[in-house]
Amino acid sequence: MVVVMKPGASDDDVRQVVEKIQSHGMDAHVSRGKETTIIGVIGDEREIDFDSLGALPHVDRAMPVLKPFKYVSREVCPQDRTVNVEGVEIGKDLVFIAGPCSVEDEDTTLRIAEQVRQAGAAIFRAGAYKPRTSPWSFQGLREKGLQILANVKREIGLPICTEIIDTADIETVGKHTDVYQVGMRNMRNYALLSKLGKTRKPVLLKRGDSATLNEWLAAADYIVRNGNENVILCERGIRTFETYTRNTLDLNAVVGAKIESCLPVLADPSHGTGKANMVPAASKASIAAGADGLMLEVHVEPAEAWSDAAQTITPQELEDIVETCKKLREL
Repeated sequence: MVVVMKPGASDDDVRQVVEKIQSHGMDAHVSRGKETTIIGVIGDEREIDFDSLGALPHVDRAMPVLKPFKYVSREVCPQDRTVNVEGVEIGKDLVFIAGPCSVEDEDTTLRIAEQVRQAGAAIFRAGAYKPRTSPWSFQGLREKGLQILANVKREIGLPICTEIIDTADIETVGKHTDVYQVGMRNMRNYALLSKLGKTRKPVLLKRGDSATLNEWLAAADYIVRNGNENVILCERGIRTFETYTRNTLDLNAVVGAKIESCLPVLADPSHGTGKANMVPAASKASIAAGADGLMLEVHVEPAEAWSDAAQTITPQELEDIVETCKKLREL
């Protein structure tokens, strides 16, 4: 249920409605727009009467939210949300997150970070913990990788985005990252999402490879309902019958997520295609579809990358993508 306040409703008017909702054992989520305040009612709506809420002073109307996600829905949060990462405004500015799939040796990682910064990336990405389909594949440098990422931030000055795969690692990873990345395998790890909701650090939530749009947004609700509104969505391709590409980059989901939710939406053309020579075109298509930015795998020597070499582009290719996408954004 959402309660729409009349224009000009005061803080006291809003508080009265919130107290009424809470008296029925439910939570209230207040979203203040430029002209209208909307209060989301979270809980068993059978416990409260729509008409009683609608009759309160300064309430315009009360209506149900029937979707499987509520906190991130446009009904509850009609204004576009911006997530601040160390001064980078995701959802406001066109943002590029770039770096290698995995943290490598320190010298190589620093070289990549410096070159992606020069190419226009605002945030550096690299995995210290790498969940892989095969247990025999490279699993990441783990704690050593986190120390290298800390050195990247200190020496290059870029904020860090790295993957979190276990609730036990939240505190450790949180000391060395500015954005927790939840990969597609963990989109349904609801214990992890709930724990991340109790932090205040931004969370980049990738879509699961078989998740519907509703399931993806419902996963975001697990984070937001626990208190952390700093969620960034990332479309990274889904599994379909097509075998030419690694995944199918679903630009419908980029558009749909922007329509249905208030959250900023990024696209990952690297995983979405799995082919470096397709990344530039897929990047442009993503921005044309309304994505707020891109996450891209970049390496100074792509063929030598420790993982995902086939989809990794060069810093020069990143620079070309950044320049072209900025022009598209203006259009």
